Amino acid sequence: MDLLLNFNSISTLFFLLSLLQFSLLSSSSTLHPLAAHSANLHRNYTAISDFRLLNRRKLINCPPKNFFVKIDVISKSTSLLNEEFVNVTVSGIPNPSKDHWIAMVTPSNANVDGCSLNGFLYGQTGDFSELPLLCHYPVKAAYLRSDPDYLPCNNKGCVIPPVDGKCEQVTCSATLSFHIINFRTDVEFFLFDGGFVTPCLLYKSKTLSFQNPNAPLYGLISSIDSTATSMRLSWVSGDEEPQQVQYGEDGRIQTSQVSTFSQNDMCNSLLPSPAKDFGWHDPGFIHSAIMTQLKPSTTYSYKYGSEKVGWSEETTFRTPPAAGDENDFSFIAFGDMGKAPLDSSSVEHYIQPGSITVVEAMKEEVERGEIDGVFHIGDISYATGFLVEWDFFLHLINPIASRLPYMTAIGNHERDYVESGSVYILPDSGGECGVPYETYHQMPTSGKDQPWYSIEMASIHFTIISTEHDFTINSPQYEWMKNDMASVDRSRTPWLIFAGHRPMYTSIQGSLVIPPSVDPSFVAAVEPLLLQNKVDLVLFGHVHNYERTCSIFNNMCKGMPFKDINGIDTYDHNNYTAPLHAVIGMAGFTLDQFSEKIESWSLSRVSKFGYLRGHATKEKLSFEMVNAMTREVEDSFNIIKAQIP
Repeated sequence: MDLLLNFNSISTLFFLLSLLQFSLLSSSSTLHPLAAHSANLHRNYTAISDFRLLNRRKLINCPPKNFFVKIDVISKSTSLLNEEFVNVTVSGIPNPSKDHWIAMVTPSNANVDGCSLNGFLYGQTGDFSELPLLCHYPVKAAYLRSDPDYLPCNNKGCVIPPVDGKCEQVTCSATLSFHIINFRTDVEFFLFDGGFVTPCLLYKSKTLSFQNPNAPLYGLISSIDSTATSMRLSWVSGDEEPQQVQYGEDGRIQTSQVSTFSQNDMCNSLLPSPAKDFGWHDPGFIHSAIMTQLKPSTTYSYKYGSEKVGWSEETTFRTPPAAGDENDFSFIAFGDMGKAPLDSSSVEHYIQPGSITVVEAMKEEVERGEIDGVFHIGDISYATGFLVEWDFFLHLINPIASRLPYMTAIGNHERDYVESGSVYILPDSGGECGVPYETYHQMPTSGKDQPWYSIEMASIHFTIISTEHDFTINSPQYEWMKNDMASVDRSRTPWLIFAGHRPMYTSIQGSLVIPPSVDPSFVAAVEPLLLQNKVDLVLFGHVHNYERTCSIFNNMCKGMPFKDINGIDTYDHNNYTAPLHAVIGMAGFTLDQFSEKIESWSLSRVSKFGYLRGHATKEKLSFEMVNAMTREVEDSFNIIKAQIP
């Protein structure tokens, strides 16, 4: 417990320092030096980008109204589709400026006035400037200069009829493309001058509505138990009435249970959180239905929705092999993925640059039918209180999550917030406190805000924990971990994989401005359980790279792998000494680079975007770290063990 208190003291210090830095700022428009380096300072907080700065400046006096300015939005239909790229053309600008930019705002009645009294709201997320700009956060923003023809005024217009063949008023235009998905609420585009730092509102577009704001979207499959005879399907809709999933050759139907959450469910500290205030967006309604009478390792077609709101496109999913099944089992595992824009605009404050490439690479494997399940171990969407970003994340993973069980563990960016009951006193979730995560990703847990569970698929028992909840000896989660791992029947599921978010071992060290990733109290409490129960492999994220250890316990190598005939590191668990650990937080967030110092227990280090591909038989586990950009294997290792009769 003393270790936990010391680690939490460090966490508290980082949080208080951010508030102190905010309070010491002058009225100058110059960024505080710490804000200028906030990509490092807030690696585990709510990071700042140039786009974030727009909410942190006073409104300046705008030039007189220009009656020639116009914003035209070109959609594929008279109303917005569930997904499309719209072209937004701003015309009638007499003097193009590098500081002209456009914001996409939803809902259309959102307050885009300056909110000077809300300045303190950004201190908690590492935003150090004096005042915010907008009372409601825009979904996307892009500079007009992103159109290369804008500043040189290559696209000219004449708004005053020519006199003697000469135009009396020449204006310029820009066209930008925005990726839009159905987040159910109306949309408007706003034109600003003054850049992201000192903006002023010039013009706004007409209001745009979605063709079907109640459409059923973003189907997500997950396992509810280890039999693989029932699977959960969750989806999002703007309508609260129960809907159905229709599946299988005989068209069986199950009716959904409906849930949602409100601003009142979000957490606050002394200051309103992003989720509670300027980042709030109505999530609509989350539908969940259990598909029963299924067979393991079988493909089924399905669709979801209702006659009232319409139906999704029909697609297929595959059940995993049941616990103890003799079939081979293949899966993908990773952490810290998030999302990134599919257009040239900015998507809020957190952009995970590798996420799109990683999803595309994993999608290829899923479409080839080579994968039975996915494990995403924390830092899921990085919405951190800006709720519309959950929609963008669910849209991004849909080609994978709609096809096979997408199992998750909670991370700091889903759960942590001040005075919320989380272990770490940090504002990492932006006030979400696990509520959106548990609503969207309904795992087979024992209760609300108890996001730990186990699941068995073929020859593997997965123990999934929360590093953000109390893990100390005699705590509910500790007792559950101890009992769960002790109860594993190794003759049925010979492999035991333990997974959570924050690691026990990493070569990336903390510093004066970056909190350490390893909590000694977590290691002291939980690592002995791993050794006692002969855990084969431990998977963590949180650190944004890939690293593999020796067979390790108490910071010492207890065993080393040998090279098989193919030169692949192979851990012989017939002579078990300790588990090996792998950090797999390389799926999207900006990568952490390794230093030249190499720990003696660190056998492989890769700082490239990718994921871990696993394949299991009852005698052998095989793993490959896949580079998502090249699709090449950067690291391979095996674990072998004779089958128990």
